[in-house]
Amino acid sequence: MHKSFSKFAFAKAYLFLILFGISVGGKAQESTSYVEKNYTKTVHQIPMRDGVKLYTVVYAPKDTSRKYPIMLQRTCYSVAPYGENDFKRSLGPNKYMMEDGYIFVYQDVRGRWMSEGDFDNMRPHIPGNNVRNKKDIDESSDTYDTIDFIVKNVPNNNGRVGQWGISYPGFYTAAALPEAHPALVASSPQAPIGDFFFDDFHHMGATLQSYLRAYPVFGHQTEPTTESWYSDKWDAMREMGDMSDSYAFNMKIGPLKTVTEKIFPDNFFWQDVVEHPNYDEFWQKRAIINHLDDVDHAVMTVGGWFDAEDLYGPLNIYKNVERRNPKNKNNTIVMGPWSHGNWAREPGTQMVNHIVFGDSISTFYQKKIETPFFEHHLKGKKNPELPEAYMFDTGKKEWDQFAEWPPKNKAVVLGFEKGGKLTINEPKNQSVRFTYTSDPSKPVPFRSEVTPVTFTPRAYMTDDQRHASRRPDVLTFQTDVLGEDMTLAGEIQAQLDVILNGITDADFIVKLIDVYPDDMENEEQTPKHVTLAGYQQLVRAETFRGRFRNSFANPEPFKENSQEQVRFPLQDILHTFKKGHRIMIQIHSTWFPYIDRNPQKYVDNIFEADEEDFTVGQVTILGSSEVRVGDEAGIEQQLPPIKN
Repeated sequence: MHKSFSKFAFAKAYLFLILFGISVGGKAQESTSYVEKNYTKTVHQIPMRDGVKLYTVVYAPKDTSRKYPIMLQRTCYSVAPYGENDFKRSLGPNKYMMEDGYIFVYQDVRGRWMSEGDFDNMRPHIPGNNVRNKKDIDESSDTYDTIDFIVKNVPNNNGRVGQWGISYPGFYTAAALPEAHPALVASSPQAPIGDFFFDDFHHMGATLQSYLRAYPVFGHQTEPTTESWYSDKWDAMREMGDMSDSYAFNMKIGPLKTVTEKIFPDNFFWQDVVEHPNYDEFWQKRAIINHLDDVDHAVMTVGGWFDAEDLYGPLNIYKNVERRNPKNKNNTIVMGPWSHGNWAREPGTQMVNHIVFGDSISTFYQKKIETPFFEHHLKGKKNPELPEAYMFDTGKKEWDQFAEWPPKNKAVVLGFEKGGKLTINEPKNQSVRFTYTSDPSKPVPFRSEVTPVTFTPRAYMTDDQRHASRRPDVLTFQTDVLGEDMTLAGEIQAQLDVILNGITDADFIVKLIDVYPDDMENEEQTPKHVTLAGYQQLVRAETFRGRFRNSFANPEPFKENSQEQVRFPLQDILHTFKKGHRIMIQIHSTWFPYIDRNPQKYVDNIFEADEEDFTVGQVTILGSSEVRVGDEAGIEQQLPPIKN
């Protein structure tokens, strides 16, 4: 029974890697693969400066009549398959680059799979490490040492190196931007993690309870191995009950202390999260966005507008490289209508949940954007003259180009009026108040449908919000029907003036929604159980844990019956609300189980809260509140000084 389950779990683990946007490869079963026919595979144990050896696989073209640039990917998700005669099904970022010929190098990062050393989640960067200090290690130094080895020891390379990676490998790509090896001339961080306190496992201080199944992958140290270590770690979750309904399953867990006691008692990453509930030095040092100085080579950051895992990362890595390296004229960003890593595969019709965005969008990106970027910088081919920002308008459903991002345009101010009216650039009605009761025992579901427990949530990013707009604990405001198209582009800031009664803490979820016309017809690909007439499509949303309104490092309770201001960004947008549609904003204080439940009674550490701490209270939003989109809308987060 146990062996049978382990095989099943391993299959699920394999699927997990694919879901994270990682091609894990494998030997073709029916015929010899293109890779095996055209590439030679060699394995290297590359020594780092501290003596630790990292397992590295090199796929070099069998045609040795010319020299090739090197494409490097470093990953914690395995460079499988490990057999010397087993080959990946595909190589590189896309098939066009694989067929054009590069030397592709894959490496297990230290402490993962077949590499030696200790694994550290988002290992802290050491500024100047490769310049002044040749002893200490970080991800930049490991990349530097790897590149130095392969350039000197892999035959037929032309001395130029590029790197890419999606999700966690995107972080490893970004981590190698500062203090880069001279041979590294082009990098593409894709869906990169920028800061674990704002990406993936947290959003603006709130914990993503929907990520529980991901913790076993990152929270256990291993010796070099080709076998997964996390398969059996999911047993404890299964023992908690039926996982076919994620809402019911997570409600049954109760307070997060149950996770510590019964599910992850020996998971060091979960323990890190529990012990560091605030943005302290532990998280600050792990934020690569704080260390993107002296980036002197070409960078193309890629992300998806509907990436539930890493939307914060690509936007903020691009902006920080741009701001910190004004002399670098080769820093670009690409944002498409994708969920996590979807640009790496071509489904034909690009859909996110129920919404169709067009055909062959990934193929366009791979052929017209990604491949030319690397060809130019690594092979010296004609400059593709890519714009500063290649951005997909998710309302018009077409690509647009910008000379800078965010674009400089007049801000659009959305305000709240009686009768659920959303105003556009009108004077605020300071006298109105909107109150709802927030009950953590009856949280607002984050999905319109019953869904099973998954590794990470995805479909909600364009989900229908009608289920939420019908709830009394959700404030819903919408404009009149638009008489002409209206494009919202750039940064978004929510500024809420609030009063709490009966509670001393609260979360604030703000959602920007595209309301379809009542006569909207379904598309051919629309699921049969869905009707697009009146659909309330989520376009952008963010959650903010109110205790961090003045500082992410130093939380504080609210004073009851006292007006306070809560400000936070929703991440950028490029969306045209079309003629005949409406713009809607929803505001509420629970969003489950996407984020954990705030007890609403202030406690120092929510991970240690007891059942009796969960309290019902009233939240009032004042008419002086607003959501601002466009130029000057973005805000600097209240972050403490970074300690290196």
